[in-house]
Amino acid sequence: MVAWLTVPLYVAGICAYSLLTRGAGLSGGNLVENLQSVVLDVGFGAFAVVGSMLVARRPTNPIGWILAAVALMLGLFLAGGAYATYVMVTRGQPDALAVFGAWAFNWFWFLMLALALIYLPLLFPDGRLLSRRWLPVAVLAGIATSGIVILNALVETIPVNEAPGYGIENPIGIEGLGRAADLPIFDMFTGLFLVAGFGAVASVVVRFRRSRGVERQQMKLFAYVTVVLLGGAVLTAAISDATGTRWLGTSSFVLSMVGLVSLPIAVGIAILRYRLYDIDLVINRTLVYGPLTAMLVLVYLGGLVSLQYAFRSLTGQGSQVAIVVSTLVIAALFNPLRKRVQAFVDRCFYRNKYDAARVLEAFSTRLRDETDLDGLSGDLARVVQDTVQPEHVSLWLRDPSTAREPGAGS
Repeated sequence: MVAWLTVPLYVAGICAYSLLTRGAGLSGGNLVENLQSVVLDVGFGAFAVVGSMLVARRPTNPIGWILAAVALMLGLFLAGGAYATYVMVTRGQPDALAVFGAWAFNWFWFLMLALALIYLPLLFPDGRLLSRRWLPVAVLAGIATSGIVILNALVETIPVNEAPGYGIENPIGIEGLGRAADLPIFDMFTGLFLVAGFGAVASVVVRFRRSRGVERQQMKLFAYVTVVLLGGAVLTAAISDATGTRWLGTSSFVLSMVGLVSLPIAVGIAILRYRLYDIDLVINRTLVYGPLTAMLVLVYLGGLVSLQYAFRSLTGQGSQVAIVVSTLVIAALFNPLRKRVQAFVDRCFYRNKYDAARVLEAFSTRLRDETDLDGLSGDLARVVQDTVQPEHVSLWLRDPSTAREPGAGS
């Protein structure tokens, strides 16, 4: 029951944050910003739910505790920071709770990032380091995080981040210590943090390459969601910034939010080992339909722009026919392109499946022309060996002399 307290505490913290920021007059953004805030709240709520479930069912695995800690810190410390903002905006003088809220808000982000971006990848899926050789990465992350947290906790004046211009005197601050980010030692700790982050990524890669069986499926699921969260979002954001295409920026946000919500869910599924083998189908479909969608969008936009330009050159105005023709073109190209992309994906990423299909195709061709039973028996055994790859292959044939005619009496 204690594990499930994470969920109501997170919800209470997020609700308090929303009410306090509204009371301070700092909410009320546009519709897109409000929607993004709601999606973020739901995404980190998944951390609370899955973390509670894993703590209840796998209490010895620290992964559940990490997820629950991330959700708790976000909910409670966000509420504390919002309370400090509300007090300073409405009263101008902080009370003890506002001081603590602003103080914790000033450093908890770095601890939360260390848990989510370094220790979660390092310990996934069994809660243990890959080997003792990776202990320095965990220690380095701890040193870097501790240094950053301590520097931010000891600043002389605590900034009220959501209310610029306000500051709170730190009762445990060091006199003359300004913004932690302006200190050279802060840059050193930040560099160590980044090195530890790269070490965590390397640990995931090495663990994936060494994994077999169930652990292999767990790592596939984790890697897939991480690629969606980081790779897809970063790629679309970079393309959006380079081209100025607003809808790509929106796509980047959607991908990052899908990845954010999916990360704790994927971790929970992997650790509880629920329907792990579906991930192979999901990855295959993503590799096929992702590039296929991109190609069809490019064909559609290219055809639409070209046809509209042609109509304007001929008639002096655009035409709805361009939209109809472009739609018909991508409809006609869908199946041929899908088959080609599927074959390319199988050839590059699913070589065993691709080779097995070619072996079976070659055997079926020979089967139509071959009449030698001994030769076919040997070919059949080789086909089974190449495609199914069993430990042993035996072919048993019934002696024609002992075969009974259909319908013969006993």
